[in-house]
Amino acid sequence: MATPAMVPLRQLFVDGEGRPPAQGRRLPVVNPTTEAHIGEIPAGTAEDVDAAVAAARAALKRNRGRDWARAPGAVRAKYLRAIAAKVIERKPELAKLEALDCGKPYDEAVWDMDDVAGCFEYFADQAEALDKRQNSPVSLPMETFKCHLRREPIGVVGLITPWNYPLLMATWKVAPALAAGCTAVLKPSELASVTCLELADICKEVGLPSGVLNIVTGLGPDAGAPLSGHPDVDKVAFTGSFETGKKIMAAAAPMVKPVTLELGGKSPIVVFDDVDIDKAVEWTLFGCFWTNGQICSATSRLLIHTKIAKEFNERMVAWAKNIKVSDPLEEGCRLGPVVSEGQYEKIKKFISNAKSEGATILTGGVRPAHLEKGFFIEPTIITDVTTSMEIWREEVFGPVLCVKEFSTEDEAIELANDTQYGLAGAVISGDRERCQRLSEEIDAGCIWVNCSQPCFCQAPWGGNKRSGFGRELGEGGIDNYLSVKQVTEYISDEPWGWYQSPSKL
Repeated sequence: MATPAMVPLRQLFVDGEGRPPAQGRRLPVVNPTTEAHIGEIPAGTAEDVDAAVAAARAALKRNRGRDWARAPGAVRAKYLRAIAAKVIERKPELAKLEALDCGKPYDEAVWDMDDVAGCFEYFADQAEALDKRQNSPVSLPMETFKCHLRREPIGVVGLITPWNYPLLMATWKVAPALAAGCTAVLKPSELASVTCLELADICKEVGLPSGVLNIVTGLGPDAGAPLSGHPDVDKVAFTGSFETGKKIMAAAAPMVKPVTLELGGKSPIVVFDDVDIDKAVEWTLFGCFWTNGQICSATSRLLIHTKIAKEFNERMVAWAKNIKVSDPLEEGCRLGPVVSEGQYEKIKKFISNAKSEGATILTGGVRPAHLEKGFFIEPTIITDVTTSMEIWREEVFGPVLCVKEFSTEDEAIELANDTQYGLAGAVISGDRERCQRLSEEIDAGCIWVNCSQPCFCQAPWGGNKRSGFGRELGEGGIDNYLSVKQVTEYISDEPWGWYQSPSKL
């Protein structure tokens, strides 16, 4: 597959039009496979955020909300379905751009685009279902009153998204926000913004009303911070690091602004001694090395039963060495480069620290010998790990799996929950009752049984503890962007009678 030399030249997307950044600056786009500059993105700043928020507010209020916010959900659904159709129409191009921009294997990027379209379709259905949920009655104990509920868009929302699934993570927020009737300002990661700017082009092509979705690219401190603390933004939804999540909460606090946070994790995968070893090995590696290991929900802490640990580790090494590490656009690539030089150096430091603390690098941990350029790291498996080691406790966000043995179910549960995070967990066993017990015992928002990483927009997604709060996707995903209003009416012909009428004095 030929590699395009450059990515498309795009501007910020504000009020339905491309707009150069106020300060005229642009940021380089670096292909993590070749380390070459392949284009630029606009470097938005506070002035651009102000313009985008103003455009979103105007779109929300246009015609007293009748054009978008208070329009029937079926009207909004039409636009979401049109966006989905365009994503499918442009799928090969979008997948290629995603692979160039963030290093994701092309086959994965194609899968992502299918999921992007599916998510827009799903929330189009939810927008239509919202029409049927409006004015739902509430049963009251007094016959002199009747009550119903209105579900109204929360307003202008700021959406700040990461670089590991650039367009898909944006869609997880954009689709339900628009379905609810909100207007939005999207700020994608500066490390991977290219496909989000293509989404702007799609929105313009399908005729999405101006100002409904605005996209401001740029650095976090320059664009993300002004958005999260903007006084005219009614809610912020963020996916990213725990440290940045704390800053967003702090920025929202003075205005008591609601936030939804998905902040990553250090998730366990527990493998018992009654499994098909090769089948379990493949799920274990997929759970950590999918998306080049850059997954917030990566099951990067393997807890393996002592009885099968030696054989399991040997099979993992054999499988890991068989993973094709290459240019993401090469046929059959299953592991590409990590997103940036900074991330590459950070992962290497984690591996180095693990060795210095006494852990064993069972396989990987270095650049593949056949790849002289690019931010590539071989699939890495680390054993002889203790629970106090950095590699066991901290999120690496790279293709690094650490392994610890257990002997009993109780020990496995204790080790699985010995983390400050709680996004996901997995259990692999032939004993269904055991799987059910661990599903209940592991403190996490998502549990996988006999697999790892499947994600469907029909099911809620989110974590516990330092993995954040709130749930995206699923039937409740649209509710993140709705405010519930009760309307109560007095229906009796009789006076209320609490005060004595002056006419009867």
